[in-house]
This record gives sequence, C-alpha cells and structure tokens, in this order.
Amino acid sequence: MSSPHTGAGADKRRFKLIPPEELTPEQKKVADAIRSGPRAAVKNSSAARPGPLGGPFNVWLRSPSVGNIIQSLGAEIRFCSSLPSKLNELAIIVTARHWTCQYEWFAHHRLALEAGLDPAIGEDIAQGRRPAKMDADETIVYSFSRELHETQGVSDATFKAAVGRFGERGVVDLIAVNGFYGLVSMALNVDRTPLPEGVKPPLPTRRQ
Repeated sequence: MSSPHTGAGADKRRFKLIPPEELTPEQKKVADAIRSGPRAAVKNSSAARPGPLGGPFNVWLRSPSVGNIIQSLGAEIRFCSSLPSKLNELAIIVTARHWTCQYEWFAHHRLALEAGLDPAIGEDIAQGRRPAKMDADETIVYSFSRELHETQGVSDATFKAAVGRFGERGVVDLIAVNGFYGLVSMALNVDRTPLPEGVKPPLPTRRQ
C-alpha cells in the first residue's frame, strides 16, 4: 500500500482550510466545541492554535451535524477511556500503522512516548514488526488491536486475555479506540492532510 502523502509539508489537502470568519453558524458551533473541549489543553494541537482548524477537524466541518457527534465521541474515547493513556495511545499508533496514516502517527506517536511508551516499541510498530519487549498490558493491547485490524475480529484467547485484564468496559473501550481512529485515518488519508512544514513522513510504505 503506497503512502497517501506525497511530501512533507506540501499542502495537497482536498478539503481546504476554512478561515474562522468564513465558517457557517453550524460550522462555528462545531469549531467552538472543539476549541473549548479537552483537546485545547494539548500542546501544539490544532484545537490549541488560533486560525483555521486543521487535521481531521477540518474534514468534519464539512458535515457539521455528523462532525459534532464525531468530535464529541472522539473526546470521550481519548480523554475518558478506562484504559491508561499509554495503552490508549498504543492502540492509536497500531491503527495509524495499519492505515499508514502519516499525520495520525505524527500526532500520536509523540503522545504515546509522553505517556510512557518505550520508544523501541514505537519503532518496531513503525517498521511493521511485533515489538520485542512489551509488558503484559502492552502485549494484550497490541495483540488485540493488531488482530482486530488484520483479521476483522479477535480469537477466543485474545478476548479472554483482554477481558481478564481490563474487564468488559475495557474491551469495549479498546474496540472503540481502534474503530474511531480507523475513521480518523480514513478522513486524513482521503483529505491527504499534510504533515507540518519540514517534517518527513515517519512511516515507511507497507509491503503487501
């Protein structure tokens, strides 16, 4: 599968950024909800910067009613999960790797490391390798997420391990984070959302 991004920093996005003063009332409602929510506290995030909203938010503004539901769901999945932040971010970067979503990886790999993920785990995932050294919780989350993406389901053994460690709520939260960031990857890849100026695509092309 080839990378959806043709060059770092090149603005080839299909959904052009919308200046704040050009937002419709419905779009402004969504933008205000994003900027007043927990994402605004994340350093260097699109929600924390003035000017047009970038990333997947820029895509969702095109359908404000759907976009507002998506951004609200995303905030719940990202900031209110029963899973620890490190494990939630691990699932996100597994999803980004599966979709070869450069922007998503760029945004969340840093957050995963800040949450305590070993850089060697991130490097192995980026290169398409099963990480050599994971703790028990990381192993469950990685295995569940990878299996879910690759086989469209999980085995009885994988399900039992996840329920035994995280409970039924944790398993639902794990399904949700993988599914939601699959949606985010779709939006970013279809848009061809560019990486910041001067940033090289962090993920190598996956081989079939």
